[in-house]
Amino acid sequence: MNHGVADHTILRRCGDETGPTLVVVGSIHGNEPSGARALRRIASSLATMEIGLLGRVVFLEGNIRALKGNVRFIDSDLNRSWTKENLAMIVSTIGSNGTPARAEDAELSELLAVFNEILGTARNEVFVLDLHTTSAQGLPFATVGDTLRNRHFAQMFPVTMILGIEEELEGTMLEYLNNKGAVTLGFEGGQHDSGEAIANHEALIWLAMVNAGIVAAKDIPDLETHRHNLKMASGRARIFEIRHREAIADDDEFVMNPGFNNFDAVRRGQPLAQNRRGPVRSVESGVIMMPLYQKKGDDGFFIGREVAPFWLRLSEILRRLGLARWLFILPGVKRHPTDGESLIVNTAVARLFPLQIFHLLGFRKRVWEKNSLVVSRRKHDTESPFVRRDGLGPAHQLD
Repeated sequence: MNHGVADHTILRRCGDETGPTLVVVGSIHGNEPSGARALRRIASSLATMEIGLLGRVVFLEGNIRALKGNVRFIDSDLNRSWTKENLAMIVSTIGSNGTPARAEDAELSELLAVFNEILGTARNEVFVLDLHTTSAQGLPFATVGDTLRNRHFAQMFPVTMILGIEEELEGTMLEYLNNKGAVTLGFEGGQHDSGEAIANHEALIWLAMVNAGIVAAKDIPDLETHRHNLKMASGRARIFEIRHREAIADDDEFVMNPGFNNFDAVRRGQPLAQNRRGPVRSVESGVIMMPLYQKKGDDGFFIGREVAPFWLRLSEILRRLGLARWLFILPGVKRHPTDGESLIVNTAVARLFPLQIFHLLGFRKRVWEKNSLVVSRRKHDTESPFVRRDGLGPAHQLD
């Protein structure tokens, strides 16, 4: 079947064109139908409601082809495809009027066209939500790329916030859009196909329309009920950071040990899974996140630990003081020659201070290049490229 840009659009409504934009993407993984189902329900409700929108609302279905087959992906993970190399290939294919051969490349080209138009016409802040579910049971939670703008938006919701998951992954949609200037929020609503996950997604979307400044709270019936239900489903809102990702490959023969749910406590050395080499043990004590109980995926599990609010407040103070600009004066640290948001760390020299210093200032993504560690932060940490300081509207240009 030949899919086009319009196939992804569940809803598109515009009130004040100078207002903010909220984009919600559901089911970027095809075996996670809850997001798209929640979006269709709310789109149906909005069709019968008299609401004055103070901006733009766009609901998108993610991986249409995989969703039809109820599989995570067909040829490649669509939520790992937003890399510079893959995007360059997609743009080249589109420019030559070709049709991508792989299913997810076609999906990516269609979504890229949608987002290029949205970002290119934005005249105020842009918010993007990405709705997910997990194969394991557990409380719903938000995944947050570590910028202050993302944090502030996430803290408006009564849910636990997880920092650093996206920085452990390569080629996620939200990282790409975050670096284009959007405020982004991922949300794991519950277990695949569960009614609770759909309800949690619906509650989050209603709250997001208000928190993004697009709909007045008084215009959403039962808004406080949605807030209360999401709060009850999520438990006490806490803040965690990811300390470890167990990356897996197809030939690892990875099998998760039964019985683990999100936020279950684990101890260092505890067997968590099996692979062809034997037991897979926890590298440190903490909580387990997103244990893999499905066939497709390259994340076996994550290990996180709770972060005290003090450290987030300190982090914000240090970032607003602009201290990140001076990290290169530390021993063993130098600027990256081509990336203004990255630093090169000689770990043989820089052992005098922990990597937590870089985390405080937003440098969470880590990549080894030869004998040096490259640490990177996201763009647009404190200021939006869509909102001009003089208040006369945005002047955003895509790369």
